Amino acid sequence: MAFSGKNVLITGAVKGIGREIAIALSKENLKVWINYRSNPNAADELQSLIEKEGGKAAVIGFDASDEEAFANGIKTIIESDGELSYLVNNAGITNDKLALRMKKEDFTSVIDINLTGVFIGCREALKVMSKQRFGSVVNIASVVGETGNIGQVNYSASKGGVIAMTKSFAQEAASRNVRFNAITPGFIATDMTDKLSDEIKTSFVEKIPLKRFGTPRDIANAVAFLLSDNASYITGETLKVNGGIYM
Repeated sequence: MAFSGKNVLITGAVKGIGREIAIALSKENLKVWINYRSNPNAADELQSLIEKEGGKAAVIGFDASDEEAFANGIKTIIESDGELSYLVNNAGITNDKLALRMKKEDFTSVIDINLTGVFIGCREALKVMSKQRFGSVVNIASVVGETGNIGQVNYSASKGGVIAMTKSFAQEAASRNVRFNAITPGFIATDMTDKLSDEIKTSFVEKIPLKRFGTPRDIANAVAFLLSDNASYITGETLKVNGGIYM
């Protein structure tokens, strides 16, 4: 794929989908800024892996829901590289329980990371990218932001908000040649799904037309496409990567 920019910041990049995105983008000759919140060892390990394979990477720690920390993180990148070409807002959490048992703090804790954190990242990136007259942002949402899900009122609300917010950012940024898109992963094979029983896994797979879980690489490939020049006429789009479970 073709990339006009030189670097990318990925929030929540040390495991699962974020880690795979970092590896995939490093192979596109981008310098990857690996963001972590609480696991510096995993971030350092990923940096070493990327560099061992001939890629370029740097580690940057901050909480994506912390407005000042996120802004300072981007400032650090600009001071180092002179630009921020791409951003992937991937950091997110879950706190599942039925709505009748969900406390306000259970709701707002998920919103703070999954939605407010993405807003902060999009806004701060747009400030920089507007001056450059170039940039591309991909926000990782979720299929449950489109369908809803039992026990995930908070998570569904946060990811549905990301989808709508991405469209608004895309409209505001288009005149500055900055693109915003979202991806809605379906069931993806990660450490979280590995903990599920075989019976539950089978019940999920039966609902998926392609009859398998997706892989983190499936999401990483989609991210790389939307960031790249190959998608230069795509903005405000929500790309479903879900095996057909929601069409």
